[in-house]
Amino acid sequence: MKLGLSFVLLMSMFQSPQLARPADRFVSVNGLRIHYLDWGAEGKPPLIMLHGIGRVAHTFDHIAPHFTGKYHVMAIDMRGHGDSGWDPKGAYLVEDYTRDIEAFAEQLHLRNIVIWGNSTGLHPELVTAVISEDVGPERPREIADGFTSRVKREDETGWVSEEELFANLKAGNSRTPDEILRAYTHYGSKPRADGRIVWKRDPAIGNGFVPTELWRFVREIKAPIIYILGGRSTIVPAETQGELKRALPQVQIVTIPGAGHYPNEENTKEFLAIVDKFLAGK
Repeated sequence: MKLGLSFVLLMSMFQSPQLARPADRFVSVNGLRIHYLDWGAEGKPPLIMLHGIGRVAHTFDHIAPHFTGKYHVMAIDMRGHGDSGWDPKGAYLVEDYTRDIEAFAEQLHLRNIVIWGNSTGLHPELVTAVISEDVGPERPREIADGFTSRVKREDETGWVSEEELFANLKAGNSRTPDEILRAYTHYGSKPRADGRIVWKRDPAIGNGFVPTELWRFVREIKAPIIYILGGRSTIVPAETQGELKRALPQVQIVTIPGAGHYPNEENTKEFLAIVDKFLAGK
């Protein structure tokens, strides 16, 4: 069952007064109804936050308000995730997500965008800076196959309750604060017809999580770009980091020791300091 009042009280204690709640908005792009969170500050340069595969826009709730003083911050539920529509043909390749972001930017007349996430393929003239969190231009088969198998297994079994799902998340993410995992659990899940809890995502997203090589797009990035990596993560190995430095003369690569695949969650203070310094110098 849902955590209900206890969750609401916990979140209200976690949110300090300056952490304004975002507005829920929707836009229709490429035939899909796309949901996004809008922290306001229109007229300021747009900062678009893109979550990882299998996650949701609300996973940025703990850091998005930090940037509203200087940016119009928006976090998008990517197609097939959260409260966004599911593609009827199961189109979930990197190129499909990219087309949605391009259409989103066009429809909202956004320019001079700071992209948080994988901006591969976006028109270079739209982007002024890129923040990439522990993701590189390559997705090897073992990672792709492992994720696809996990999606299928989780969608088949589900969890008895939101609390059981939280406990499962905590077991694999012991360094992440409970309030961040509880927000992800709450906003990223839903009850199935039989009452069990499942992730709020299209089971077909795994079909697009295939071995991928995107170097041809990466080499076209002209904007300042920073890769912030977790020291315990192996997603962007040393060889790839070396190739990134050769391909992108403007690139910065910073590793947060001890952090995993989501360093912004495990070490939020250091992560934000790195991003602030990067944005100040772009």
